[in-house]
This record gives sequence, C-alpha cells and structure tokens, in this order.
Amino acid sequence: QVQLVESGGGLVQAGGSLRLSCAASGRTFSTYTMGWFRQAPGKEREFVAGITRSGRNTYYSSSVKGRFTISRDNAKNTVSLQMNSLKPEDTAVYYCAAKWVAGPTILINQYEYDYWGQGTQVTVSS
Repeated sequence: QVQLVESGGGLVQAGGSLRLSCAASGRTFSTYTMGWFRQAPGKEREFVAGITRSGRNTYYSSSVKGRFTISRDNAKNTVSLQMNSLKPEDTAVYYCAAKWVAGPTILINQYEYDYWGQGTQVTVSS
C-alpha cells in the first residue's frame, strides 16, 4: 500500500514557476513508477509527465515538454514536478500517481496506476 500526498500548488501569473512535490509512504518507493496527471474543469484527466523507478528516464506530454521537469528522490520518497513558463491553460488540479513495476517503465495511461494522491490546485492567471 502506498499513500501519496501532493503539495506546492497555488496561484501564479503567466510566465511564472511552481514546484509540486509528492510525498510517498512506504519503504519500497524505488520500485514504483511515478506519474503526474492533471485535470482541468470540464476536461478529462490527462498525462503530464512520468519517470522510471530509478529516475534515469522521463517522458512528457507534448504540451509541457521543455517547460516542466519531473524528478524523484528515492532516499526521501518524493517525486517533484518543476513547472516553468506557466500558461493559463496549465490551470488544473495536479495529481501524482504510482504503480509497482518490475523494470524501467513509464506509464502514460491513468488506468494503469494503482495509487493516487488527493491532488493540488494550480491556477495560472493571465
């Protein structure tokens, strides 16, 4: 069982930056692939970024590539999302997700993840 708690959301002006963090419980965090998703009002939840167990490999949606950076610290059981050059269309509730995997896997399908945080609101004003 893994519990995930996001933090770091807030209100920021367009062009600004925010750093989201997700703290995970448990002693086997390094065996979980991690992902960040977001859901804007009236829209489906969408993949933002994913990272392998070791942190060596990452993958981003085209809408955030070059602006967002996902990273993890397995010693601290945390995964982070650094968001730069924020745009109003980045406004959403952001969720971190986890799934135990046997190898270096990144999952972009939300239905493949087993554990979710409660979400943190990010609002970007124009």
